[in-house]
Amino acid sequence: MNTANFGNWSKWGLSLYVLSLSALTSAQAPQPQPGMPQANTHLTRLENLGQRLFTDRNLSEPVGTACVSCHTANTGFANNHGSRIGVALGSTPSSFGLRNAMSNAYNGFIPKFSFQISNGEVEAIGGHFWDGRADTLAAQALGPFLASAEMNNPNAAAVVKKVAASPYADLMRAEFGNNVFQDSDSAYQKIGTAIAAFELTPSFQSFSSKYDAFIQGKTTLTPNENRGMMLFMDTKKANCVSCHVMNPKSKDPKDSLFSEFSFYATGIPRNRAIAQNANPNFFDLGLCGPVRSKPALTANVPVNISIDDFCGKFRMPSLRNVAERQAFMHNGFFKDLREVVGFYATVSSDPQRWYGPAGVPNDLPMAYLKNIVKDRPPFNRPRSAGPVLSPVEVDDIVAFLHTLSDGYTAAPPLPQNPGPQPNQAPNVRPANPFGPK
Repeated sequence: MNTANFGNWSKWGLSLYVLSLSALTSAQAPQPQPGMPQANTHLTRLENLGQRLFTDRNLSEPVGTACVSCHTANTGFANNHGSRIGVALGSTPSSFGLRNAMSNAYNGFIPKFSFQISNGEVEAIGGHFWDGRADTLAAQALGPFLASAEMNNPNAAAVVKKVAASPYADLMRAEFGNNVFQDSDSAYQKIGTAIAAFELTPSFQSFSSKYDAFIQGKTTLTPNENRGMMLFMDTKKANCVSCHVMNPKSKDPKDSLFSEFSFYATGIPRNRAIAQNANPNFFDLGLCGPVRSKPALTANVPVNISIDDFCGKFRMPSLRNVAERQAFMHNGFFKDLREVVGFYATVSSDPQRWYGPAGVPNDLPMAYLKNIVKDRPPFNRPRSAGPVLSPVEVDDIVAFLHTLSDGYTAAPPLPQNPGPQPNQAPNVRPANPFGPK
């Protein structure tokens, strides 16, 4: 299979401060450590507790893996704990997950999972994880603790026991009462509550990208960034905006979350590095399992709609900080952002490039290929029409996507040249700052 290398794009680093817990006691404040952003040093007690839990590498089995291991700021709040195959490495050397780690930035805007009808079309929307199985941020935060391929604890009581023995146990007692550890199930839920509180702080949703500065009139886009934005919004061409919604006319960044949080099947190629995919009969069907059970259709869904119509669909993530990520899509097949854009540009005109000689999407059973989106550009483009984007246009869109990275600082305006000053000859060459040759 020829996946074509669309080239590498240099990453913008995020200039964010980060936290360390290696030498903390319950009374000490966090100290900087790479990977953990701290946009707001004035945390509430609950947020501080969540921060301590989020970065505690003693809460895995064996120790060494924390929430922050897969959610660092300098990798777009999503990385795979050192794995290079597109899916996350867990707390043991051989425990690789099924899916790419999702970003946990801006997750406070994700609605509860539901089926909704829009323009006569039934859509699944919301919920946390790729398959929407957790309704709340607190519930999502608890999932990795008990996942064997992630933090690998045997049960909730084991996690609570570790927290009760931690240097910040007094923070749990102060926040939730002296008897908090007596009921393990209740204490475990409170751990999720605290982590969610921390993830809702400005550290994770700072709205500090160049795009945010642009819509607020604080900076301008370069020509290729602006061309990329126009292509992104062109509903007859790239049409990225049909899934990754934005509103550049609004100065409120919350109107540009770059996702509508709905579910799509887009025909992502099969990642053969995933262990489960060695079985040709195994398929990750997203909303239909295997990690979750198929959700029940709600009363508002017409009777002619089946849950099978949603099999193979995954929740569309926000594109904020996407340029910093190390792997892309639910199965981590892509490792380069330009290749992602290139896939959408050519999947209709050159499917063999992505799926091999048959040219048929290879990571869904035949029965569910009909669920792949085909009702809009670029997915409905005739093969004879050729790629929807030229290589230069792909570059422009990638340039625009880089403007969505948080941590942007606008350059100060250049000083105006006042011209020759009194007693100063015009066009005088400045002294060599490096000294004589």
